[in-house]
Amino acid sequence: MNDKRIYFRIRNIIIFTLLMNMIFIFNIMKTKILCYIIGIIVLLIYLYINIIPLRLKKLNKRVCIMVSGYELIADSSLAVLIEIILYIFLLNTDNLTINSKEFIINGITAVCVLIIPVINGFMRMMFTSRNLGIVNRLLIVLLWWAPILNFIILNGCCKKVRYEYFYEQSKELRNDVRKENEVCRTRYPIVMVHGIFFRDWMFINYWGRIPKELMRNGAQIFYGKQQSSNAVCKSAQELKENILKIINDTGCEKVNIIAHSKGGLDSRYAISCLGLSKYVASLTTVNTPHRGCKYVDFLLDKAPDKFKNYVAKKYNRTFVKLGDKNPDFLAGVADLTLEKCSQFNIKVKDVEGVLYQSVTSKMKNMFSSGFPLNIGYILAKIFDGENDGLVEVSSAKWGNFLGTLTAGKKGISHGDMVDLTRQDIRGYDVCEFYVDLVRKLKEKGN
Repeated sequence: MNDKRIYFRIRNIIIFTLLMNMIFIFNIMKTKILCYIIGIIVLLIYLYINIIPLRLKKLNKRVCIMVSGYELIADSSLAVLIEIILYIFLLNTDNLTINSKEFIINGITAVCVLIIPVINGFMRMMFTSRNLGIVNRLLIVLLWWAPILNFIILNGCCKKVRYEYFYEQSKELRNDVRKENEVCRTRYPIVMVHGIFFRDWMFINYWGRIPKELMRNGAQIFYGKQQSSNAVCKSAQELKENILKIINDTGCEKVNIIAHSKGGLDSRYAISCLGLSKYVASLTTVNTPHRGCKYVDFLLDKAPDKFKNYVAKKYNRTFVKLGDKNPDFLAGVADLTLEKCSQFNIKVKDVEGVLYQSVTSKMKNMFSSGFPLNIGYILAKIFDGENDGLVEVSSAKWGNFLGTLTAGKKGISHGDMVDLTRQDIRGYDVCEFYVDLVRKLKEKGN
């Protein structure tokens, strides 16, 4: 805990304790005018605490508001403990001038004083924390009235917020140390290529917090901008056109591609079959199904044509409205089958002079992620084996394999690898993983 948070906590506890016991203070103090002055000052500071969030150096406003919320709840809890000790002491004191009525009124006052910062703190955490997720938010909203259970849920939320604060703080400290070194300033720009069923939107970044972190460390970032779902050959053509535009606009000789999921297949095809190899220094595939997914074969084989066509029609129509020109749901999915990927690997050979490397992850169980990856995990587990919720581990290996990432009890899902949920995972710093990945590309001269 830094000095400012220590001061913040001590100040809050003192103010909360004084305001909770103003009835006792009025009873003890003989000078009523002084008592009123103290009461007004304490009340003003109390209001200030509940309105103005803590300001911490080098942390953004969101994190400061979130930490302030956590502190309000933590400080209120400590104030309750002090109040209990005070009551025990007063009740065991002889010649006490405070009567039972004043005890009750003071107790009611104490409860009212603490309810406000607890609700305030809870609301701040609810609206600012990335780690809480939908489930925790729903639980606390639905079960706030349930004794004991509400405290257990609130305590769990506070732990997640506390971890998020330490994560953000350590990230800022790391970036501060290496700021001048520009560890991600590679020789060639980075092109980040999304996977199937997503687009490169202006306001919703597929790659979460990763691009911003890379840019803070010197990286020059661009995006693939292919459509959300289409045949690999068509997506590859779109990718090629965009990369050539990047090269023309920036004057760079080549690019480094980091591609997730199907984006890895699109990139390989563009490099090997569309003449893009002379413009690509490296290709890093992340959780890409290079050898296909058996459960995709199963689903396409068993699902009725009418159902498949219905889903495809709805999907294509939706993504046209979202910006795609001519998406093709079925063509994109079909290229992930075992047969199509087998034919793909025969045709699409690695090109000498391009660095090929890959990395993947795996989930520990079906509860490691929400829908649809929990369902995907079960299917991939049955047909393939260890997987990330969509892609089997061995299918993701290509070129220089950098390893299979996993962490904690849940592991790391297909979406976690690109910070899709924006949640911090204990034992896996997604932004730092990519910083290290790009740093090594720089060291290789790329």
